Amino acid sequence: MKEMSFRRIAMMLVMLFCMASGVAFAQDNEVYKMGNNKGNEQLLNSLKARQKTLKKEQQALQNRIDSAYWEESLAAIRDTTFTLEADRVVFKYGQIAYVNSNTNFVSVNKNQAVVQVAFNVPFSGPNGIGGVTVQGNMGGYKIETDKKGTTTVKMTVIGVGISAQIWITMYKGTHEASVDVMPNFNSRNITLNGVLLPLGKSDVFKGRTL
Repeated sequence: MKEMSFRRIAMMLVMLFCMASGVAFAQDNEVYKMGNNKGNEQLLNSLKARQKTLKKEQQALQNRIDSAYWEESLAAIRDTTFTLEADRVVFKYGQIAYVNSNTNFVSVNKNQAVVQVAFNVPFSGPNGIGGVTVQGNMGGYKIETDKKGTTTVKMTVIGVGISAQIWITMYKGTHEASVDVMPNFNSRNITLNGVLLPLGKSDVFKGRTL
């Protein structure tokens, strides 16, 4: 009888020990999970902070690059030696044509100006590349800069196939620009949107002029 009681007590003690060990393991595991989750959260927050820092650094770098382009383009405007290479042409009623920037441009070289458009069409057009190329004498060249730093260039171009007022707009801190070509004898205005580059850095292909 005493032996049976001793065995029963021993079994109960083993069971209690196992239960206690299980509870301790569960508690330790929960503490580990809490610590692990906290570590993951800290790591995630650190990565997010780094991402924000990198984004700010990239934006600051892009701003410096844009500012350098702007200063370079502004100097070219003052020197009357530049090209506006366009990747979009906007027609009078708002229709937009996406075009190749090396065949759609307005170029100024001192007292001469070239206006060229070329579209992705199945026929060659007067200039041989799907559009029109006109060249003329440039006059009435005037540069204006407002309080916000927006630069506007106004000029007149007269030659074979062209008699038009040309207005170029370039905003401060960027060399992105637009040019409005307004013929003197009709209302078929067009706008070319793109980037303004010094003449020596421009890469355009000129078709046949009228």
